Amino acid sequence: VFNPVAQGKRFDPQGTYVRRWVPELATLPDNAIHEPSNPAIATLFTGVDYPLPIVDHGVEREEALLRYRALREK
Repeated sequence: VFNPVAQGKRFDPQGTYVRRWVPELATLPDNAIHEPSNPAIATLFTGVDYPLPIVDHGVEREEALLRYRALREK
């Protein structure tokens, strides 16, 4: 199950891709760039116009796994 936060941390730990394509987040430190909506990190860029997440990846991961299991059982 794809998780963009985990993938970003794994394959772009310095946030080079994010800084290039999401300039609103360019000033965040490396350890914060992949999780701008994390409440502990959000205070680092107060006043920046950046949208809140559309989905909770933890919840959606569980939903996807349930659906995969249901398909396998058929």
